[in-house]
Amino acid sequence: MEHCGIKISIKNKPELDTGFIPLYKFNEEYLKTAKQPVSIAVERNDGQIHIKSTFVHGDEAHAEADLYYLDRLVKFELWQKGGFKIYIQADKDGFGKSEGFDALFRNLRSAYAPGGTREFDSEFMGRIYQNEFEIIKCDELPEPYEIKRAVGGHFDGCRIGVDFGGSDYKVAAVINGNAVYSNETVWNPKINSDPAYHLTNITAAMKEAAAHLPHVDAIGVSSAGLIANNRVLAAQLFGLVPNDLFNIKIKNIYTYAVNEIGKGIPYEVVNDGDVAALAGAISLGKNNILGLALGTSFIGGFVDRSGHLSNWISELAFAPVDVSPDAAMDVWTRDIGVGVQYFCQEAVIKLSAAAGISLDGYETPAIKLKAVQKLLEDGNETAAAIFRSIGCYLGHTTPYYYDIYKADCFLLLGRVVSGKGGDIILETANRVLNEEYPDIPVEIMLPDEKTRRLGQAVAAASLPEAKK
Repeated sequence: MEHCGIKISIKNKPELDTGFIPLYKFNEEYLKTAKQPVSIAVERNDGQIHIKSTFVHGDEAHAEADLYYLDRLVKFELWQKGGFKIYIQADKDGFGKSEGFDALFRNLRSAYAPGGTREFDSEFMGRIYQNEFEIIKCDELPEPYEIKRAVGGHFDGCRIGVDFGGSDYKVAAVINGNAVYSNETVWNPKINSDPAYHLTNITAAMKEAAAHLPHVDAIGVSSAGLIANNRVLAAQLFGLVPNDLFNIKIKNIYTYAVNEIGKGIPYEVVNDGDVAALAGAISLGKNNILGLALGTSFIGGFVDRSGHLSNWISELAFAPVDVSPDAAMDVWTRDIGVGVQYFCQEAVIKLSAAAGISLDGYETPAIKLKAVQKLLEDGNETAAAIFRSIGCYLGHTTPYYYDIYKADCFLLLGRVVSGKGGDIILETANRVLNEEYPDIPVEIMLPDEKTRRLGQAVAAASLPEAKK
């Protein structure tokens, strides 16, 4: 296989998507001959700076490959770390003064300008961070700076844990670390534009758990979307809510719901990817875990060796994984080859079409997923091929995620890995990893079935510290 003049060898191909070209393999081959040093810094909220050093070719023969490599690298950094300003630096004495570097910089900046191929990304990141999006060429990069958070692991008292996804919400009532009640309820936030619908359901979920507790000492919320200081910055859960109503009714929606349960109750709202990682750390009794939630969307979360959560957005649904020019397009970001088409309900739906399984007549993605899972439970081999293909995607993508997070363990959670499908995904991913990337020292794991579906709600209950 070849892309932008870079030849790539793949032994294991997803049987329902044989054109898949892993980004990690492309990067491996590209970097074998790239020798010109380039560094980028990504700035996000609170002055946080992440620096990534790499190499490009810088010659005319590799101009297309250089631009593609740097474009995918910046795109991944933005959706994995978050940011509104990109600094680019080359070595001062040579390549940094060349026309090759200038052309590379101009083309990248043009892509993120209004009307460019990455216009959505620059507009979105600028809006959520409330700063003008910029790409800057510089002689000196800013100093790296990261903020880490120590939250979770509190089990004392009577607690509510809720996990709000795009197809269902899960609740747990927890007393001194023991779940005395848990439940899962289908809802349809992504197709409702009325903020009252969202607030009513979020409040109902908390009240459902509260009914099984003598009192409430703390409330923890796991929520899809970008969360900061218990506020919703952006979330596809509320994608149809008009912007003016979003700012008034949605940004503080979890605060409004908590106040319905009781004034002054300690609470914490955290991105569901981070809660997935926290659930893994709690269930396994160890840290340095990357949690991957394969559900309505796809998101990561990371607990480091010290038990701290990263302050990265880890919106892996919109970070690239496939370099095939024929890769499926994400309708939201209008980009191809990003994680949402490979590791969530959308992947199952996409691969069902490739497998010849008709999902006509099923109204929502969640119902379509359940229909495919039912076929699998009934022994349908074509349905099994869907989950083997997702497992193959994951096996090829794991080395890339490992390079970023350096986690000892990847823990898979979410409705896509529920039941037999999760076992097939796990077996296939580990086989591909062992056969093609034997030097990557990471273990991919599934928790028990109940934890796969409800573990994030129980972990969410441990997020806030209760009043003494």
